[in-house]
Amino acid sequence: MPIVVDIDVMLARRKMAVGTLAERVGITPANLAVLKNGRAKAVRFTTLAALCEVLECQPGDLLRWEPEKPAAVVASADGGRGEK
Repeated sequence: MPIVVDIDVMLARRKMAVGTLAERVGITPANLAVLKNGRAKAVRFTTLAALCEVLECQPGDLLRWEPEKPAAVVASADGGRGEK
């Protein structure tokens, strides 16, 4: 997915534990893990706003876009083994 979530980067900068962030934002640690690991399909603006408030950052500090590599580039980079 071309959207990369950098919550772990901000957690490290703020020296904050995942559980502490989840508690302060008001979401479960499991849901925060889904978001943090890039497995979420969506994020509510209210959750994003709460994350930014607690971490004292901007949405762009937590989310960024990276273009996907074309399949041909991935295939040639791994010798055609299909690894990414």
